[in-house]
Amino acid sequence: MTIQPPAPGEPPRPLGPRNPGDAWVVAGDGSRYWGRFGAAGLLAVDPERGVLLQHRVSWSHHGDTWALPGGARHEGESACDAALRESAEEAGVPASAVRPRLLSVLDLDVWSYATLVADVIRPFEPVISDPESHELAWVPVDAVDDYPLHPAFADSWPMLRSLLPVRPAVVVDAANVVGAVPDGWWRDRAGAAGRLLGEVAALAAGGLDAAGLGLAADTWFPEFHVVLEGAARAADDVAGIDLVRAAGHGDDAIVDRARELASAGRAVTVVTSDRALGERVTAVGGAVQPVSWLRDRL
Repeated sequence: MTIQPPAPGEPPRPLGPRNPGDAWVVAGDGSRYWGRFGAAGLLAVDPERGVLLQHRVSWSHHGDTWALPGGARHEGESACDAALRESAEEAGVPASAVRPRLLSVLDLDVWSYATLVADVIRPFEPVISDPESHELAWVPVDAVDDYPLHPAFADSWPMLRSLLPVRPAVVVDAANVVGAVPDGWWRDRAGAAGRLLGEVAALAAGGLDAAGLGLAADTWFPEFHVVLEGAARAADDVAGIDLVRAAGHGDDAIVDRARELASAGRAVTVVTSDRALGERVTAVGGAVQPVSWLRDRL
């Protein structure tokens, strides 16, 4: 692998190098990829308008094609942060207006490209905020193939499109998870639940490996629903986690929530090592993972 600036005769990038990542990676076969530390882009999905695409300017690599807002990662920058930063720089996408759903990574050893698929949770209008775009447009999912796509995006689009209907959710049996570790939780059930919620919130922010959820791609950011019962219901709310404070038995609340999510089309995983509860969850369309599965990821 070698690192090079734009090739002789290639129109320069108008803004010039802004960080050490703004350089071409040249593979052994001569293939060239933009981004010394890899690159990332955002596939923003709006339920009404479709997906946000960028019409690339003529002087860019594979110019006059349509692709995702994105670009070179900074050194040490996560793929998610890079995708959100680049989409803000190129299309004015507010990070607060989207919620990450999954990350798909093309890893070529010498270079990688990460696609962050994110759901629009607050409608916004894209804004051309640098010279790299002819235009920005919301394109209905069924119409994307009608556009002249950047070759790399054209290759990845069928897989990405197949994942758009998939929306995973994880329901946590907090009593079962907390009770699996003899750390004195019985002296302060609300405090023990609060500690678990903090750990789950950190996991939710960082994402779950796709294989652990039985899904394609690399990392998913599922909805997390944590069911509390008894004294644990006094635990405080935690951002990013949907708390279910069971009015009665926690098992019934878990089954009800799993049924509700499955009926809404979610791919539901319930975390519990209670065999009888697991059978009830399976009967309403959910999958089950043991407490150890979650503990290994916290």
